[in-house]
Amino acid sequence: MPTIKDVAKKANVSVATVSRVINNTGYVNEETRKMVQDAINELEYVPNELARSLFRKTSNIIGLIVPHISTYFFAELIESIEDAVTKKGYKLMIFNSKDDIDLEKKYINVISQYNIDGLILVANTRSVKSYMDLKIPVLTIDHILDDSIPSITSNNVQGGELAAKQLLKSHPKKVIHFRGPSDLITVVDRAKGFYQVMDDHDVEIYTFDLDFKTPDIDDIEMFIKKHPDVDGIFCSSDIIAIYAISVLQKLDYNIPEDVEIVGFDNIELANVLYPKLTSIAQPIDKIGEIATDTLLTLIHKKKLKQKHIMLPVKLIERATTKKS
Repeated sequence: MPTIKDVAKKANVSVATVSRVINNTGYVNEETRKMVQDAINELEYVPNELARSLFRKTSNIIGLIVPHISTYFFAELIESIEDAVTKKGYKLMIFNSKDDIDLEKKYINVISQYNIDGLILVANTRSVKSYMDLKIPVLTIDHILDDSIPSITSNNVQGGELAAKQLLKSHPKKVIHFRGPSDLITVVDRAKGFYQVMDDHDVEIYTFDLDFKTPDIDDIEMFIKKHPDVDGIFCSSDIIAIYAISVLQKLDYNIPEDVEIVGFDNIELANVLYPKLTSIAQPIDKIGEIATDTLLTLIHKKKLKQKHIMLPVKLIERATTKKS
């Protein structure tokens, strides 16, 4: 692998001159600049980005911490953020915390060492002070870490309300709510909106908490068997809804004739499985764009027009609910 010394030798200039060309600092006449650039191209020299970032005190790298990479929603969110970051001329460094506090602490140290310009935090955390101590711009998605830290969230309360109103069109008697982990603010807000509407119509709701990443299908089957006369189900994620559909089909329920079901997130699979899933859609692409623009505003030390942004969600009707 060629080094900066090889480039200098090839162009018959000093290492300092090559450095000035690469970093676009100091004066280099056009003829010399072209010789250095030709040598770089011929040798296929790739500058050491880490060393350059330490020199410049900036890296053009944005960090992203997510709780899980393997879930469909986070995979789609990562892609939307990466697209937005790349368009702005930055690179994205992704950290998968796996909801592990020790792993998260290691990542915070890496972020500090790599001179990362700013950080987007999706993972839930208790380490508020650790992030504030990084002394770099931080932005959160899906939750508010601290009032001083900007955030982008979907209107999860609105999403719960939309799910309830959709199920209420068929006048259900007994509804199951398969939630995500009850310590997550997104889950709490979705439940809040859902219960507010359902309580106004005196509908019985039976709730069971499940893991977002790997919901237990046996628990879902057990709970549905416990409430065999269920006629409506709201799931706090599409993945949970997909598991619930599988159980309902195994137990010979007809969807949506016997049981209607609404999911949340509107992942790509929602439009692929059979029957196609009615779901609450989050504006994933818009989240990625606004998060990137907001963080770059902070990186460039400009004032934000709005610190906490809440984006509306919408209902996508498909085959798991009856036609309006």
